[in-house]
Amino acid sequence: MGQYINLRGHQVFNYEWTDNGEAVLLLHGGLSQTSHWDASILPAVQNNFHVFAYDRTGHGFTGDQAGSFHFNYQLQEVIAYLEDVIKEPAHLIGFSDGGIIALMVAIKRPELVKSIVAIGANFHHSGAVSILEDWNPSDEDRAEYAITSPDAPHTMDEKIKKMRKIWASEPNISLADIAKIACPVLVLVGDDDVIKHSHSIELYETLPLGQFAVIPGTSHILPKEKPGLVNAVILQFLADLSYPITKMPIRRTNPIID
Repeated sequence: MGQYINLRGHQVFNYEWTDNGEAVLLLHGGLSQTSHWDASILPAVQNNFHVFAYDRTGHGFTGDQAGSFHFNYQLQEVIAYLEDVIKEPAHLIGFSDGGIIALMVAIKRPELVKSIVAIGANFHHSGAVSILEDWNPSDEDRAEYAITSPDAPHTMDEKIKKMRKIWASEPNISLADIAKIACPVLVLVGDDDVIKHSHSIELYETLPLGQFAVIPGTSHILPKEKPGLVNAVILQFLADLSYPITKMPIRRTNPIID
């Protein structure tokens, strides 16, 4: 299903599913790729949306470029993809780094974003409990990288080292910028997520149109651990993007409905 496309002079590995409605862009996590998580999320969107995804530069089937792991580079790449490939505003579903990038797009280019599902995403590097200091790729990971990445096998370790350094100082999105995000945003986390709960709550409470969901019995890998529950929450969110009207609003300003 995937194939290479030329995105402003760089070969990017692209995915596109059947056009069943408005555009949805899936954004994978850092040091990952589309094929690691698309099957977990597609049941929520492929029947009612036109779904797109791509392996970001330096990830999966897409070769590396200078500076490509920094969030500002990835931000510009997503904007280019939305403008040149999707060619219309889209709903963004981002996991981990993908969720961070989605928030950045909504700040930088709000006209390109209809809504966001940010799964296990932090707006500041201090919000993460860990930056995977103890994680090392398995033999299976290395074998997959060798047959997937157009970059040489030894670059896997170089990318991990580079990404760990970036995660120690990025992202650095201000709460003032988070407060400018005008589209509906679902903050979705595991109850044992690598992102601090206090950080996720701060993100949710700062978003003008934020919603917040915690999936019980899951970690940072919640889309794979409880895909049915994750998809049900995403489906409910996308089915009604209007401002939530509740009976006992505390953090929202909506009136009580009798």
